[in-house]
Amino acid sequence: MMNLNAILADTGTLSRPAAARSSSMGQDDFLRLMIAQLQQQDPTDPVDNKAMLAQMAQFSALAGTAETNATLQDIAAKIDALIAARNPATR
Repeated sequence: MMNLNAILADTGTLSRPAAARSSSMGQDDFLRLMIAQLQQQDPTDPVDNKAMLAQMAQFSALAGTAETNATLQDIAAKIDALIAARNPATR
């Protein structure tokens, strides 16, 4: 079985410029790792479907939470700008 760095190297994740890589994994990285995992698994002892579905569900929930946080930050910034524009004392 391959280690994580070998899988990331095979999928091209480590070959990206440092500026393009972040300290956290994104959806593309997750999908590359999942495909690599499926390609490297033992056909006589495959990964449990329930475990794979649970991982995908967790990642989807995490992605949804991150998107919600970004939207809420955008809304908060717009509200702050609106308050600043309506309040002449803060100009």
